[in-house]
Amino acid sequence: MTPPPASRTARNRRADARRSRTSILDGAIQLLNDRPDASVEAIAAAAGVTRQTVYAHFPSREQLLTAVLDRLTERTVAAMAAADPDSGPPAEALLRVLDAAEQTAGAYPALVRLLGTLPMSPPDDAERHAPVTALLERVVRRGQASGAFDDRLPTDWLVTATIALAHAASEQAEGGRLSRRQARDVLRTSVLRLLGGD
Repeated sequence: MTPPPASRTARNRRADARRSRTSILDGAIQLLNDRPDASVEAIAAAAGVTRQTVYAHFPSREQLLTAVLDRLTERTVAAMAAADPDSGPPAEALLRVLDAAEQTAGAYPALVRLLGTLPMSPPDDAERHAPVTALLERVVRRGQASGAFDDRLPTDWLVTATIALAHAASEQAEGGRLSRRQARDVLRTSVLRLLGGD
């Protein structure tokens, strides 16, 4: 049965709105990494939409930046999931997942710094990190169950500490105190020592 024309029109409008929103966020990710102070007009031009379209989706710059943060988090989680966290030795799986996260978010250092200035309550931050936490928790639990990781410390603590170490390594690289390669190596060594892995 063919849906009525009004229903098809509404569906097409929703699809157009989703495409516009995606274009705005993807354009903003690229542009804001090169030019963190870029205007809404510049973001609209990069996305191939009008300024009014940007404001229709994101009434303020802060709302736009928050949505950009969510989009970048989605990309990072997708890369981590694609790193196959459930196969192979747990230590290798964990390092693959951390590398995937660093390669995705690490490709946008200026944008990450800009997004770090957003006001964020602890509950909001925890909710945003929830998919990342869940992926890491799967690997850590698997490692603890197999004896590859120390099971004397709570899993939640080990995951939280791993995330904190990843942020610290990223900050060291962004601040020029370590090269990206050094930050990666330091993170790997620190996390494996934390978990008691080889």
